[in-house]
Amino acid sequence: MAASLEDKLAAARTRLILDKPFLGALVLRLPMVQADPSWCPTTATDARKFYFSRDYIGALSLSQVQFVLAHEALHCALAHFRRREHRDKYRWDVACDYAVNPLLLGDGLDAPPGTLYEPKFEGMTAEEIYPCIENTDAEEPMDRHVYDETNADSPPPPEAPPQERSSEAGHRQRDSGGQNADREPRETKPDSAGEGAGQPQPLSAGERDALAVQWQQRLAGAAQQAMQAGKLGGHIARMVEHLLQPQLPWRMLLARYVTASARDDYSYARPSSRRGGAAIMPSLRSAQVEMVVALDTSGSIRDEEMAQFLAEVNAIKGQVRARVTLLPCDAALAEGAPWCYEPWEAAEMPEAMSGGGGTDFTPVFHWVEQSGRQPDLLVYFTDAKGRFPEVQPAYPTIWLVKGRAQVPWGQRIQLN
Repeated sequence: MAASLEDKLAAARTRLILDKPFLGALVLRLPMVQADPSWCPTTATDARKFYFSRDYIGALSLSQVQFVLAHEALHCALAHFRRREHRDKYRWDVACDYAVNPLLLGDGLDAPPGTLYEPKFEGMTAEEIYPCIENTDAEEPMDRHVYDETNADSPPPPEAPPQERSSEAGHRQRDSGGQNADREPRETKPDSAGEGAGQPQPLSAGERDALAVQWQQRLAGAAQQAMQAGKLGGHIARMVEHLLQPQLPWRMLLARYVTASARDDYSYARPSSRRGGAAIMPSLRSAQVEMVVALDTSGSIRDEEMAQFLAEVNAIKGQVRARVTLLPCDAALAEGAPWCYEPWEAAEMPEAMSGGGGTDFTPVFHWVEQSGRQPDLLVYFTDAKGRFPEVQPAYPTIWLVKGRAQVPWGQRIQLN
């Protein structure tokens, strides 16, 4: 690697450390390795190293090099190498780029040509973006994610036989159980002929798990350093907060809150005289739970997602004897609302229900107030993007939120 190219990468990394300490701390964890352009025409990562094409880096400005360094580091810090599961690799890789790039652009970095960006995907996770990606070649990631890519997926090798790789570049990871996944790889220098490192092997399941834990620790440490320096941007700060908070399944959390609202108590009422005996013994009585369920019908929540949510409500309410009042709402309550369901009745989506307008949460709470009811619990299924009531009600409120938006009061549960 020519001295000028090495200096360019080092300068970009140093600038990130000084100006963007969160991203700089993550980039420091990826040793920079020049790669064979036959498989790495731009940049790539295997969650252990940052691979780059000599010609590609040489053509970028210093600020653009900062972007590609941070881009690969965020793929690792967000554990994209572990979260694909059953999803199609091409669509997943595109979704991951759409999730990462808005964070970097929002932090003021300069994107190189070919960077995927859509304003509508800002604030969304790769899982949320994935269903919106079509399985075509119209969108291509600017880099290669080789942590779960087999050699069969890579471009064909050049016709001329490649020169012998250095022992470090050609070394294959043999730790299939991930026992040495946290070992820091050494930075690899290209050989004298300019030939770069060969494509690394994909990660095993054990290596993915071990690296995911390690990168989460690095993410937390980098965030703490940046906050102490007062240089953690708003977009990235919200992302870090979301990733580091406990990710319990929403169904479990919802069931916990509904069950806690069940009013089981002891009664000391005098028993019937026909039973005989003068003693008054306490008995356990269960009262009916009054539960209000509000659905955001502004268009941000799909019908199938609402159906799944109501199915979960039905499964819970039968266990705690809950009476459900259903209030679909966008900017106003749906025509015909409310719909009421007794504990033995299954709550269903109304057949003729209008929606798709703006989002205003106040009509739901206004209806509860005007009805004179005091529900034991109100659950609102929404993306939390709308106008909230200024005053928090006296009854418990749960916001089941799709997306990253926050709520001013009440208990927020992330829809995973």
